[in-house]
Amino acid sequence: MTKIFDFFQETKVLGVSDNNLVPVLTNCQSYSRLLIILWSQLGDFDTLEYAWWLNKQSSKIMANNITVKAIGIGDRESGLKFCDYTNFPQENLFVDPDGIIHKKLDLYEGLSWNIPGLNDSQNAWVNLMLMCAGIGSKGTLKEVLRGYTGDKKAPQLIDNEEVVDTNLLPPLKGSFFNLAGGKEFQRPFELATLRLRNMTEVLSNWKTYVPNAAYLTQRGATFLFDQQGNLLYEHRDQAILGFAENMSNPLSFLSLNS
Repeated sequence: MTKIFDFFQETKVLGVSDNNLVPVLTNCQSYSRLLIILWSQLGDFDTLEYAWWLNKQSSKIMANNITVKAIGIGDRESGLKFCDYTNFPQENLFVDPDGIIHKKLDLYEGLSWNIPGLNDSQNAWVNLMLMCAGIGSKGTLKEVLRGYTGDKKAPQLIDNEEVVDTNLLPPLKGSFFNLAGGKEFQRPFELATLRLRNMTEVLSNWKTYVPNAAYLTQRGATFLFDQQGNLLYEHRDQAILGFAENMSNPLSFLSLNS
């Protein structure tokens, strides 16, 4: 077994479903592959978008007998709110209030400039804004732009009959985006609209999603193991909106069958 798998076997975190300190690998008796995700703040753009992809591909993930476990920065209340919004199963989500596991795995903490006179939360806000501008967060601006311009390498994100309500714009039917350039691929403004919906959700419930803003810049990681605990795939996030190696199809590394 890999050292990192051993780490997860030995690590206990707070379970969202029962509010108890339990091993990460609880209820992992039988699987063909095990996907363990380290999420940043549960109110982070990356976290919500990653969960959206998992939900969209959930039937294929189950058909391939892949067990998914995730650890996010937050508390039980943020975990419950997150699961309610994203449909991520409560029993598969754990919370780490201070990002201790992220630190033990040496994940990218993001930009960490300390400005005299500011507290940890205020410094985190400043650093987050700088990262959103691409400083210490390579590829972020390009990824933001992709949300507006579309991506012919990516699948269509919103079904034609699906209605998306951002609470800022009038409800939009999926077929509306065909007017921006076609169908059966990620149309212009399609991803940006989903991100806007996520943003309004978080900002409307900020204190719940982000109980401690000091960890706003912390990035996450993805680890995929086989039945023997061998590491099949690893991705360590280095930027905001950089939670996948292939952002056009973030779960392509799973090689999901239809």
